[in-house]
Amino acid sequence: MKSICRAILGISSVAAVVAQAGERLPAIPPGQYNQEQKQAAADFEAARKAPLTGPFNVMMYSPQVMSRARAMGDYLRYHSAIGNTLSELVILMTARDWSQGYEWWSHYPIAVRAGIRQEIVDAIGAGKRPAAMSPDETIVYDYVNELLSKKKVSDATFNRAKARFGPKGLVDITGIVGYYTLLAMQLNAAQFPAPKDAYRLPTIPH
Repeated sequence: MKSICRAILGISSVAAVVAQAGERLPAIPPGQYNQEQKQAAADFEAARKAPLTGPFNVMMYSPQVMSRARAMGDYLRYHSAIGNTLSELVILMTARDWSQGYEWWSHYPIAVRAGIRQEIVDAIGAGKRPAAMSPDETIVYDYVNELLSKKKVSDATFNRAKARFGPKGLVDITGIVGYYTLLAMQLNAAQFPAPKDAYRLPTIPH
């Protein structure tokens, strides 16, 4: 009975998120998938061991885009050259830059579990430079911050990151920024909301 109740609650939670989705691109009920969408959903669940969520629901209107984005994310999120902890730092910075509530809600707890200190996460959420970062966190923060805010990276910052993480690491860091920018844009354009009880990112004037 408990397992049945948990299953019902889980289904209800998913349904609640779907129901909240903006009218622009509401999540497509699986029963209405065409054949290409069915295959894309099956491939997603086989790769991620989980059903579609958030931006992948939005991108299911173009299942080829969704599948190719998922495949890129399979590497950048889980297997990048900088490791999962620093990857989560990059993801949070990108979510903050795009004021993307769903992305932030999803990755805030993951980042803390991965080893990013709470004070660092909270500072990023407030749009402030975190204090007392580790050397690696500082290098990654400076690189990503310049890339997002200035749309380029200075020689000094680039060379410092290259010396620490190598060319592959730099490509992966930039790739994570680009990938989560893609997801943030899809979510923002579709007005896909974070859950009602999610932490709300402060509004930061630009």
